[in-house]
Amino acid sequence: MTQPPNQPPQGGFGAPQDQPPQGGGFGAPQPPPPPAQPPQAPAQPPQPQPGYGYPQQPGPYAQPGPYGAPAPGAPGPYGQPQQAGPYAPQPGYGYPQQPPQYPGAPGGAPYGGPQPPAGGKKTALIIGAAAAALLVIGGTVYAVTSGGDDDGKKPVAQQSDDGKKSASDAPVNPGDGSGDGGSDPENLNEGRKPGEAKVLWYKTAPDAPGSGADAPGMWITGKTAVKAAYKQLFAYNVGDGNPTWAPITFPQKICSVTPQKSADDKIVVAYMSGVSDRAKCNQLQQVDLATGKKGWSTEVADGALFDSAISVELSVSDKTLMVGRSQSGTAYDLDSGKKLYDKKKYGDACFPTAFAGGTGRLVQVASCNAGGSNAHEEIQELDPATGKVRWTQPVKKGWRVARTYSLEPLVVYLTNESKKAWNISTFTKDGKFRSEVKVNEKFAPQCGWAILERDLQGCQGVAVDADTLYLPTSATSGANEIVAIGLADGKEKWRVKSPADESMSPLTAENGKLIAYVDPSYDAGGQVVSVPTTGGSHPTTKLLQNPAGTAQIENGFYDGAVSWTDGRFYISTTRLSGNDDSKEKLMMAFGK
Repeated sequence: MTQPPNQPPQGGFGAPQDQPPQGGGFGAPQPPPPPAQPPQAPAQPPQPQPGYGYPQQPGPYAQPGPYGAPAPGAPGPYGQPQQAGPYAPQPGYGYPQQPPQYPGAPGGAPYGGPQPPAGGKKTALIIGAAAAALLVIGGTVYAVTSGGDDDGKKPVAQQSDDGKKSASDAPVNPGDGSGDGGSDPENLNEGRKPGEAKVLWYKTAPDAPGSGADAPGMWITGKTAVKAAYKQLFAYNVGDGNPTWAPITFPQKICSVTPQKSADDKIVVAYMSGVSDRAKCNQLQQVDLATGKKGWSTEVADGALFDSAISVELSVSDKTLMVGRSQSGTAYDLDSGKKLYDKKKYGDACFPTAFAGGTGRLVQVASCNAGGSNAHEEIQELDPATGKVRWTQPVKKGWRVARTYSLEPLVVYLTNESKKAWNISTFTKDGKFRSEVKVNEKFAPQCGWAILERDLQGCQGVAVDADTLYLPTSATSGANEIVAIGLADGKEKWRVKSPADESMSPLTAENGKLIAYVDPSYDAGGQVVSVPTTGGSHPTTKLLQNPAGTAQIENGFYDGAVSWTDGRFYISTTRLSGNDDSKEKLMMAFGK
């Protein structure tokens, strides 16, 4: 995949001092590679690179897990763990796994994710901001310069079609990332083979600073695909790529976005207050994805000492926007921008450090008594509208809540740096421990960089339904597998192998089927496949075969964010290199 500009590594909290980070699967630190061109021929097989979850000693459960003393009625330990593990009310359910190659391990960069093996295409959810770190994943921090003022363009709502147009083999409209459109000198659909999908449209990237720029977020509605890049939001008709509304230009670079849209297609974008070293990520702007109209705007206030809005993390739960700083959070009404409440220090010096939002759920992680004898973290569910705590789950000292793989049901990924261990735990609706993953495997969902903020929702390549967690295994070369794990007991239900000699990762689980994306190779496009979630031998069924003629372009999106929506496959970059000599692609859509 195309890599961002080479920059010196920036170690965050807990960054190893004795040796550089080693390569790994999703969520693992990576050395900073130089910009690369899409492969022209088969790449040399990469050296083995363990993903997170890689065991350090034989057999499962060799390391102490994350739970403390058992609570009445709590499940008993399995595998005879040596010590108790992360949750205070539970017996020891922990997993041995690897050196800091897990999500939450040291090293990292903004908005990007760890790099997959050469020639592979992986996915990443986009996250925010860089500076001194609390929790970091990956290799390098990239400096981004910005400047200039708003160009005065105002968003204009334009009538779009119903989004159901299908592309012909005529030249595709590439645009230029600013809604201008233009001819397609490459004619990406020329030579398309029978059975291959069509390139519905693609967009080249806008200008960016020579040091590069972030391109966070991708939101797909019934009619419009919206993409952020550097200082702008672009909107394209899902069927033909024509602009649905004029680009929105912000005065300074975008520094954070809500990863999910609301049910009525609203998002919030945060942009910098200026270009100086003292600039903060504290300017909020609500946007209606359907019309391109700007809604309310406000400035995020700093918290207490050492709790400024240099970097913020945004999440949406129903009609509540939560803005997370490093030690607190402020909630706003998503429709009006009215401030609802603050989440601040509570109890035994507990400071809110991360939030995750979804339909009807708002989860908070707090760091308590840091540096003290009772140092630990706590998971809480909040009422999104009021901030009232619904339940609290303490985490044993030494364990850190790195990610939420799902909010409904709640699936949490934890790490223990000193033990080089990880744990995946699931919870009931009222916050009680339900199960943990008991599969001794090298899993590899792709998780973005977490700088300053923890970015609880920064992982792709993992899917969850009511009863099952779906995780991809790590593959240093060739095909990998997706493992289905029961949420009731944490045990493996089944696994399915990628239908190609490339890695496969979950996209979503819906209507009794798991939808997955198979990476492109140098001479074959990616695939979207489905797998039945119950019974049988779980063969894959091909839903979409992207054309071989665009494999190099598809493979060239840096840490591509992906979406499968209404029978169309979308991929977009999450980082612009700023190289004026290259024809960077911003976004691409495939369909039948």
